[in-house]
Amino acid sequence: MHTGVISDLDLVEDGKFSSYLSIPFSVDRSPYFQVRTPIFRMKSGEARLLLMAGNHGDEYEGVFALAHLIRRLVPSELKGAVTILPLANGPAVMAGRRCSPLDDGNLNRAFPGNPAGTPTERLAHYLEDELFPAHDVIFDMHSGGTSMEHLPTALIEEQVTTERTRRALHLVSSLGQKYAFVARNGCDSPTSMGAAGRAGAIGISGEFGGGGTVTPDTMAGMAQAIDCLMQNLGMIHKPVLSTHVSERAAPTFLSLHSHDQGIYSTRRGWFEPYIRLGQAVAAGDAAGLLHDLEALEEKPITLRFKLPGIVISRRLHAHCEAGDCLVQAASELTDVDQLLVSQPD
Repeated sequence: MHTGVISDLDLVEDGKFSSYLSIPFSVDRSPYFQVRTPIFRMKSGEARLLLMAGNHGDEYEGVFALAHLIRRLVPSELKGAVTILPLANGPAVMAGRRCSPLDDGNLNRAFPGNPAGTPTERLAHYLEDELFPAHDVIFDMHSGGTSMEHLPTALIEEQVTTERTRRALHLVSSLGQKYAFVARNGCDSPTSMGAAGRAGAIGISGEFGGGGTVTPDTMAGMAQAIDCLMQNLGMIHKPVLSTHVSERAAPTFLSLHSHDQGIYSTRRGWFEPYIRLGQAVAAGDAAGLLHDLEALEEKPITLRFKLPGIVISRRLHAHCEAGDCLVQAASELTDVDQLLVSQPD
């Protein structure tokens, strides 16, 4: 077999199960090589949750948190079925890259995939067509990666019905995060959240740090999000990853609805930021300077926000090329209930 994904994952039996998703991929070193993605399953009940991280290989908060969860969670303490995919894009994780070194595949832009395509396309097809439909909720954990720092923010996509939107808002509000982001990529999105919706599941995601590293604070936020979600679903009665789950008010909901909420480099340069994550900015405020280190006598360009908002991300690498996103400022959704208006039931 040289296409598709080979899997012996048991989605029926109770207990603890570990295996691999194997993708045949002939290489010079090994004609019968398999790309092997570890997968874990614990079942003691009916609620169905898929936890995944490593969708991008240079984002580590979710990877580490799920590694802890695999070791700590036992079926006797679980009411439900949890599938854990800690290294979704395993080759990218091992290479410390956003995309797979095998095919340059960005898993979070590969859905719905192709069963006869590249390894990344085949994995995306298996996830959307086989694994995602076997779950009610999918939590895909992200962060800013090596090139970006990101405000810790839970995330959902706009849903196709009022009931699904209400359910998604409830779940994302339960994660204990200060901010929650509502994305508008549409039902045909090539992301894991688009795939979750097409598979009939509620997709939840988020950005929980960045910089290609982790900190005690980002790990605590990631742990709390996982514990809160599993408690909200009735799957655990006490935190597994957190020493305690702190009470927090409903999150501030944010949205990116315009290209003008981002500032992009128009040419090669070096970015000196003036802003910090979580900072409120007004239209016209300076975001920073774009230097030309090959023309030091020229005055740097002052980059300004076109729209007001809260800074949610900024580029970490000073050096940039034309088209690189340098900073984003999201607007606050002051009336979240508007998301429930004019949707079919």
